[in-house]
Amino acid sequence: MEWFADRFEEHRPRLRAVAYRMLGSLTDADDALQEAWIRTTRSDRSTIENVDGWLITLVGRVCVDMLRSRGARREDVVGWLPEPVVSTDDTLDPEHATLLADSVGMALLVVLETLDPHERLAFVLHDMFGVPFDQIGPIVGRSPVAARQLASRARRRLRGSSAVSDADLPTQRRVVDAFLVAARAGDFAALLEVLDPEVVFRVDAGARSGLAPALLRGRADVAQHAALHGPRFATLCGPALVNGAAGVIATTPHGVLAVVGMTVISERIIEIDLVLDPVKLAGLTITEEHPHS
Repeated sequence: MEWFADRFEEHRPRLRAVAYRMLGSLTDADDALQEAWIRTTRSDRSTIENVDGWLITLVGRVCVDMLRSRGARREDVVGWLPEPVVSTDDTLDPEHATLLADSVGMALLVVLETLDPHERLAFVLHDMFGVPFDQIGPIVGRSPVAARQLASRARRRLRGSSAVSDADLPTQRRVVDAFLVAARAGDFAALLEVLDPEVVFRVDAGARSGLAPALLRGRADVAQHAALHGPRFATLCGPALVNGAAGVIATTPHGVLAVVGMTVISERIIEIDLVLDPVKLAGLTITEEHPHS
C-alpha cells in the first residue's frame, strides 16, 4: 500500500493536469483525485501491469462521472468560465507548467466544456497525453475505432473555434498592454484598433451576475463597454500570465478583484474572458506579486 501511495503521489501532477482539462476547475480536479485515490484502495493492485496507464484510466472515469453528475451542461450557463491558473511573473512554476502544457488557455477550456464527456475524454487523453485508443475505448465503453471517432469529432469542433492564440508571448503582451492603455484612457478608437471584428467578451461573475453583461460580441460593443468602464477598472490592473497566455489581474488592498484571460489572433484580441466570481478567485495561488503598471 505504501509503494502504491508513492506511485500515486509521483503521478499526481500529471493526473491533476488530466482532471483540470476534463473539469475546467482546479477545485474539481482535486476532488477527482481524492475520489480516484479512494477507488484505488478498493482495487486489486496485484493485477495492475502499468500503474501510470491504470491511474490515468481511473481518473478519466472519475471525471466522466463528475461531468455527468453536473446536471445541466455548463454550455447553457451564459458567461461560465473555467477556474484560471494565474502567475504574475512571466514564468510558471513546475506544477503550473504541467497543468498548462499544450496551450490549455481559458478559451480552449470553454470550448472543451461544450463537448460530450466521452468526446472530451477521448480528445484530452489522446491528443494531450498520448494515451492510445485501445486504452481509451474501455473507459468510454467503445471500440478503439469508435474512441478514435470521438476524438476526431472533438478536434473538428476545436478547429472551428478561436481557442488558441497564434502569437508568441511578447506579441500577446504588447497587444494586451495596448488594450489596457486604451481602456485606461477610455479611448474608443484605440480599443477598436486592438480588437478583432468578431471579438467575444465573456464575464463570469458567479452569484453576482448583475455586475456586468455575461456576453458581448463584436468590436463596437466590446470597445464601448471597455471605454465606459476602463478608466476606473483598468487602473487596478497589471499584467499576468493567465493559463499560460498574456492576461490581466486586477487587485485592491483587499485582494484579487478580477482575472482577465485574452486570446490573440493575428495581433488582435479575439476573446476576452473576465472572471469576477469570488469563489474562483478565492482559490487563486499567485506565484509572485507584481506592481501595477
